[in-house]
Amino acid sequence: MATGQRGRPRSFDRSAALEQAVMAFWEHGYEATSVADLTRAMGIGAPSLYAAFGDKRALFDEVVGAYGERYGSFAARALDGEPTAREGIARMLREAAAEFTDPAHPRGCLVISAAVNCSTPEVGRVLRERRNANLAGMADRIRADVAAGRLPAGTDATALARFSGAVLQGMSQQARDGATKEELEAVAEAAMRAWPG
Repeated sequence: MATGQRGRPRSFDRSAALEQAVMAFWEHGYEATSVADLTRAMGIGAPSLYAAFGDKRALFDEVVGAYGERYGSFAARALDGEPTAREGIARMLREAAAEFTDPAHPRGCLVISAAVNCSTPEVGRVLRERRNANLAGMADRIRADVAAGRLPAGTDATALARFSGAVLQGMSQQARDGATKEELEAVAEAAMRAWPG
């Protein structure tokens, strides 16, 4: 009976290989991670990589999606799970301190660190769009709180969201530079003191 499958079946666990690609790109960024680095980390040959994931660029797109679901989703959960923008962003920054310093994986945020020194315009654009979408989500929550009277009427939602995003991005770099969870929690607390009353 024909199965419809052509060629040999895959001899590796695709999701495990993808997880190893996440770790490689997270640790080294897009530009510095070669196909040879990826095949070594994923435990597969280049033909298997291309057959299962496409080229390096297509693999990176899948990596960014997997990272967002497995490691980066704390930010959206924090914003959506708290009753106010202030509480949501405070929680997001606290959770970032823990996530960015977790010894189970590379430090910082892949979406932030993978863009450093990236000369591939399409990759830079995709990462920038993700970061800007996060800023837009923060600004929307802040605007809603201004409209509801939970923040002062003159609050500049865009500026406050950009400030919070800059703190988050700085925390990612600080984590990569060796800052501890406690040090980043102190940064998060200081940032929240800058919010309007």
